[in-house]
Amino acid sequence: MSGRSMRMWQVGRRWIFIAGLAVTVAALGIGLKVYRDFGALTQPPPIADLSLSVVVLDRNDQLLRAFTSQDEKWRLPIELKDVDPLYLKMLLAFEDKRFFEHDGIDFIALARSGLSSLRQGRIVSGGSTLTMQVARLLSETPTRTLSRKYDQMLRAVQLEKTFSKDEILQMYLLRAPFGGNLEGVRAASLTWLGKEPRRLTPAEAALLVALPQSPEARRPDRAPENAKRARNRVLERAVAAGVLTAEEASAAAREAVRNRRFAMPLIAPHESRRARLSDRDAAVHRLTIERDLQASLEKFARQGIGTYAEPISLAIIVADHQSGEILASIGSPDLLNGSRLGHVDMTRAKRSPGSTLKPFIYGLAFEEGIGLPDSFIVDRATNIGGYQPTNFDLTYQGTVTLREALQLSLNTPAVQLLEAVGPARLIARLKRAGVRPVIKDDTAPGLAISLGGLGLSLNELTQTYAALARGGRPVSLRVCRRNCASAATAPVPVAVLSAKASWFVGDILTGLPQATGAETGEIAYKTGTAYGYRDAWALGFDGRHTVGIWVGRPDGSPVPGQTGAKSAVPLLFGVFQKLGPKRAPMIKAPPEARLALEREVPGPLRFARLPGRPVQAQQAEGLQIAYPPDGAELDLGLVGASGGINSSQPMIVKFKGGTAPFSILVNGAPLPEKTRKRQLVWQPDFPGFANVTILDAKGSSARVSVLLR
Repeated sequence: MSGRSMRMWQVGRRWIFIAGLAVTVAALGIGLKVYRDFGALTQPPPIADLSLSVVVLDRNDQLLRAFTSQDEKWRLPIELKDVDPLYLKMLLAFEDKRFFEHDGIDFIALARSGLSSLRQGRIVSGGSTLTMQVARLLSETPTRTLSRKYDQMLRAVQLEKTFSKDEILQMYLLRAPFGGNLEGVRAASLTWLGKEPRRLTPAEAALLVALPQSPEARRPDRAPENAKRARNRVLERAVAAGVLTAEEASAAAREAVRNRRFAMPLIAPHESRRARLSDRDAAVHRLTIERDLQASLEKFARQGIGTYAEPISLAIIVADHQSGEILASIGSPDLLNGSRLGHVDMTRAKRSPGSTLKPFIYGLAFEEGIGLPDSFIVDRATNIGGYQPTNFDLTYQGTVTLREALQLSLNTPAVQLLEAVGPARLIARLKRAGVRPVIKDDTAPGLAISLGGLGLSLNELTQTYAALARGGRPVSLRVCRRNCASAATAPVPVAVLSAKASWFVGDILTGLPQATGAETGEIAYKTGTAYGYRDAWALGFDGRHTVGIWVGRPDGSPVPGQTGAKSAVPLLFGVFQKLGPKRAPMIKAPPEARLALEREVPGPLRFARLPGRPVQAQQAEGLQIAYPPDGAELDLGLVGASGGINSSQPMIVKFKGGTAPFSILVNGAPLPEKTRKRQLVWQPDFPGFANVTILDAKGSSARVSVLLR
């Protein structure tokens, strides 16, 4: 090698060394900067700290209602197990097929993106991984500069070091934008598809994958064609990745895109609102409400209130008195109906209960040995210390049994019995059930409470009747699966009524007229009408469910002509029909109760023993048919306009006096079972004469013949 060549070689080596040194220094500088920048990153928030929508769930964890997040977004909590696996496969195939292989940055995708952009002369794709997208979504800043892209890549690496792949994927499912204030796949699925994302069709899954790429330009309610084209590109990519077959993708591509939003669920709005207010720090509230039943009854309530003029409203409670769980609670037919004051929860408004407390007065009388169901009492004008109650229809029935007096909801017998047992004792028993009656001016309770002279809520009345349904054992009705405000105050662990007295009352209340048709079965129920027609009530129960109904004006003004029997009872039977065709059997009669009814009423109890009054000397009336009169013509609708035979109303026969049990013969044929009820409900098949004969336990009989049309 010549001297010149040697010198050139040495110079070249020097420059190579200098260049290498420069590259090394630059690389070290860049590495040091990256190291310092990475170390300066703030710690990413855990998933639990993300601002999510507060949700209220039913007994099966189905969504009842959601509230927007603190930043006014619909961002509902979601976990991977609650998302259709098809959606996840399509998402990874379209957005990040090496998601489970890279550490936050897919250098292969970045290189391919750069080359494609150079060839096209524009940015074709950003090469962002799902982790980088999550980094952008968490920082809520767009990627429009190289420095922002650099920061995003650092944050992606940090996320990969902090969270598992499943957690990063969950963050995307929570924060991906879907147009407007919708974020996260669950809010998007509910709004654009009207369903939870657990089960999706290929077309639905592809749409949810496509929308976050350009959420405003592809909103289905504003640009359905753009949404459809983007969806179909996702379907094509799914075929290329082997996620779908060509046939599946072709069929999905032909489906239309709905161009209207579905409303976010708003079921059990009053209870949902109450749950949230009771614990503002909780992100998830779990109620005992049964979503399908609640939704069905809300629709039923909206239909039912349609026949009433505004501002009349109604409220419904359905409770499982065996467990104490409230299955449905409707504070008004429509939360958003201002003309009916829909925002007011009438299940908790204190109102006059009318006659709904009478069963507990009679129960106390039975418990105290004042009488038995077949003991007599005189319904007549009464003056007790200046208090002169009258019956609702301003008439008197004379001598009736306690059973008849309660079934007819007569006022003067109830007042006489309350005087015997004492108003304070009734209040004490109500408190055992866990309710807190409101008495005007906090005065001592008087006889007027027998007719509704105090304040109770529908929640409280339902809880009280639940105790009656349980044989007198109180139960605390609750609407939360975990700690939150209960429906009413916790009861005292002492019986509201004895098992014997409770069964007597339930047996009497099942003797009231039942709805026609086999769907309802036997229900014990009681109506109530507050003074001045302000509140109409119906409370009823079978062996499992207790139902409470209220109808009236939320402002407390009168509704002329409204009664519990006319307004609330049809709703009560409608609710029981919604609960299913089979009625749970009532509690069994205690042996002493069954024995008491099978025997003749003892002489001292022939008439109710009312303190301070002589025992009535009248003897019990003989067996009589009170309705219909002999020879009457009853138009039951058996004969149609064309002369054919229609389905008809039942024939009702009422009788009094005599000694239970009773045997009944219709047209000479005995009915299969004896009864203690003093009413026959019989469904005729044909028009013509019907002969009804009643036989009591002592062989007395009464007969009536009527013409049915």
